[in-house]
Amino acid sequence: MASPRSRTFAGLLASNVLGGVGLAAGVATAGLLVQQLASTEWAGFGSALGVLGAAVASVPLAQLAARRGRRISIATGYAIAVIGALITIAGAVTENLWITLIGLFVVGSTHATTLQTRYAAADLESGQVRARAMSYVIWAITIGSVLGPNLLGPGAGLGQALGLPELAGPYVITIVAVLGAIVVVLWLVHPPSSLADLAEGQVRVGAKEAPPSGKEGGKRTSTAISALRWAHGHPMARFAVVAIAVAHAVMVGLMSMTSVHLRDQGADLATIGLVISLHILGMWGLSPVFGWACERFGPNLVTFGGLTILLTAIVLAIIGGFSTTIPVITAALFLLGLGWSAVLVSSSALLASVDSGAVRVPLQGATDALMHYAAAGAALLGGPVLSWFGYSGLAGLAGAFLLPAAVVGVLAWGGRTEGFTAQNRRR
Repeated sequence: MASPRSRTFAGLLASNVLGGVGLAAGVATAGLLVQQLASTEWAGFGSALGVLGAAVASVPLAQLAARRGRRISIATGYAIAVIGALITIAGAVTENLWITLIGLFVVGSTHATTLQTRYAAADLESGQVRARAMSYVIWAITIGSVLGPNLLGPGAGLGQALGLPELAGPYVITIVAVLGAIVVVLWLVHPPSSLADLAEGQVRVGAKEAPPSGKEGGKRTSTAISALRWAHGHPMARFAVVAIAVAHAVMVGLMSMTSVHLRDQGADLATIGLVISLHILGMWGLSPVFGWACERFGPNLVTFGGLTILLTAIVLAIIGGFSTTIPVITAALFLLGLGWSAVLVSSSALLASVDSGAVRVPLQGATDALMHYAAAGAALLGGPVLSWFGYSGLAGLAGAFLLPAAVVGVLAWGGRTEGFTAQNRRR
C-alpha cells in the first residue's frame, strides 16, 4: 500500500492536471469573451480581474492552509473557482459585461489554488530536494494547461450544443475539470500535520524568530504584511519576492493580450489556441529541469537565468509585433513561459526554505498575492497599451519592468542570507 506521503504527492500531481485544464481553458477565453461583449480596450479587464481574483484569494487560502491544512485549502479554492465559472457562463448567456467580469474575478481562484500546490509539495520534503518536488508538481500542470487552450474549438462546439454562446463553452470544461480536481484532492491529499505547528511558531529551524503578533501565551503568527516586512530585511528573500512578482506581471501582461492581437490580425481560434498552448508548455513543461538546476547551481543563479530568458522573449515579441509573424510571436510566447517557469521554481524554492517558523506560510501567501496584484495591473494596462501603441509597444513596456528585479538581485547577490536553510546556499 502506498504511503500517505506518496498518496499525497500523487494527489497533487493529478489535481494539477485537472486544474491545469480548467485554468488554461478560462485564460485563453477571457480576453476574447470580454472583447466580444465590449471592445479591445476592455479585453484586458477579463484577464486582469482573473489575476486580481487570484491575488485576493491567495492570502485567505494560505491562512486556511495554516489553520486547516493544504487539503482543505486547495479544495476550497477549487470550489470557489467552480462558482466563478458558473457566474461567467451566466454573464455570457445574458450578454451582461458586469456579471461576466464578476465571474472572471471569482474564477481566478483556480490560479491561486494550482500555485499553492507547489508549497504543499515542499511541505513533504526538506533541504534542496524541495525544489525538485515543487518542480514536479508544477510540471503536472503542463498536461492540462497545454490541453486546455486546444479545447477552445471543441468548447465552442459544446457551448452551442448546450444552447450557450460560443465563448461560454470552454467554461463548462472548466467546471468539469475543477470538480474532478476537488474529488482527487479530498481523496488523496493528506499533508503533514506539522504545518499547523509552523503557523503557530512552534517549529524553529534557524536562529531567527518570526515577527511577533497579538497572540498570547508565547505563540506567534504572522500576517501577510509582517511577513513581507520580514522579507524586506533579508536580501535573498526580497529578491525572491520581487522576482516572482515582476516575472508574473511581465508574463501575464503580454500573454493576456496576445490572443486579442492575433484575433485582430485575422488568426483563427485554432491558431490562437496553438500559440497559447506552446506558451503554457514553456510555463510548465521544463520545470523539472529548473528544479534540478536549483540543486546544481543554486536558486539565485537560476532566477537570474530566468530573467534573461524573459528579456529574450521580449525582444522577439517586439520584432513579431512589427511583422505579425506567427512563428516569431510563437517563439516569443514559448520563451516568455520558459523564463517565468525558471523564476517561479527557483524563487519559490527560496521562499519554501525560510527558517523562521511562523513567517514561512504567510510569506508564501503574501508573495502569491503580490505577484497576482502586479499581474492584474499589467493586464489592466494591456488593453489600452495594445490599442494605443500596438503589440510591440506593449512588449517594450513589459520588458522595462524586468529592470527592478535585476537591480534587487544584484544588490542581494552579496547580501546577507539569514533566514534560509544552509542547504539552499551554494557551497
